[in-house]
Amino acid sequence: MAASPPVTVPHRIGLYLALVQFLFALTWTVYVIFLPALAAQLGLPKRAVLAILLADQLIFVAMDFALGVMADRVTRHVGRLGVAIVIVTIVSAAALMLLPLAAPYGMPGLFLTLTVVWAATSSALRAPPLVLLGKYAARPAMPWLAALTLLGLGLASAIAPYLTILLRNVDPRWPFALTSLALVAATLGIVWVERRLAARTVPPATQARTPPGPPAQGVIRFLCAIALLALGAQIHQFLNSPPLYLRYAKPADMPYLVPVFWIGFNVLLLPASTATRRWGGLVVMCAGSVVAAIAAWLASGAGSLAQLVAIQSVAGGAWGCILASAVAAALAMGHTGREGRVTGALFSMLALAAAARIATVAAGLQPGPASAPWLLWAPVAAWGLAGVVLLTLIGALRGAPLAASR
Repeated sequence: MAASPPVTVPHRIGLYLALVQFLFALTWTVYVIFLPALAAQLGLPKRAVLAILLADQLIFVAMDFALGVMADRVTRHVGRLGVAIVIVTIVSAAALMLLPLAAPYGMPGLFLTLTVVWAATSSALRAPPLVLLGKYAARPAMPWLAALTLLGLGLASAIAPYLTILLRNVDPRWPFALTSLALVAATLGIVWVERRLAARTVPPATQARTPPGPPAQGVIRFLCAIALLALGAQIHQFLNSPPLYLRYAKPADMPYLVPVFWIGFNVLLLPASTATRRWGGLVVMCAGSVVAAIAAWLASGAGSLAQLVAIQSVAGGAWGCILASAVAAALAMGHTGREGRVTGALFSMLALAAAARIATVAAGLQPGPASAPWLLWAPVAAWGLAGVVLLTLIGALRGAPLAASR
């Protein structure tokens, strides 16, 4: 029988999950830093790197949802999800550690096979750990715990440019091995987390009746909004921001300017959880999308580096509010036993947006008057349209006993 939610969840569990997400994001950063050099050792052309990264994201699209569904099924038996996450993570870490060992032998088939195995299994650390929160955490605590978990992702993203500089001349075998082993060591604690959460559950006789989840159309509309929001974030942060900064800064300054977006993201994550608890995830998502759209519009016309930095921090903060409230809303929408399904679908939409951005780069489209000026307006349109979708969803669900709203 499925376990039932406890009254409270220790905040150190949220911090633990933040550490796991931080280490997971570091493994991805290390992989991206060294992939071009490893591909060159294999004799692969430069364009093959983009093809590999695109394939990785498409694998995430499929596996995030599949492993989310798996997590829903496994959590029907207390204590099994943590063990499953650990086993899959060990396989993932082993594949990642072998990548820099396989490349020097000039075996592209083996290298690509290991890449597929790593990408497929690493999805075990995206949606499934959050399922534990959705399954066991008291609903008022979920926004705060979801924000704490995402803090690890934000911190890793903020230091990624510095890692690129730091690891530039390092033997790739060491970063791959150290990050993989650290991730496995940290993930071992997920078994303890699941048992600790299960031990704090409310006896079934004392539970309040769980309200029904949202209709399927509501979930689909929610996921469409997520796709638009993620697409806007991908285009703004990775395609538009570098040329905007280069209007006023030198290329050597970029490692110090790119993290501004993620600093804003981290600063507003926890306040966003408070707002989500008070007004509901959908409302905070909608407000964040409006602020993000305005910030993207202002960034395209910023008159100085100081103005652009300030605007970028606001855009990053808005994205932090959006993502934190979206995860909380997804967990709440699946509160009737579909936490993994809905949260996995959310991560699938994030991966799909990343795939679209990589495909745009592969197609040679870059923002600028001579190539693709519409890219500067794409985040404004995507975030603005997402706000409209969310407004219609909020209106359609008004008055319904829907966990996603609050």
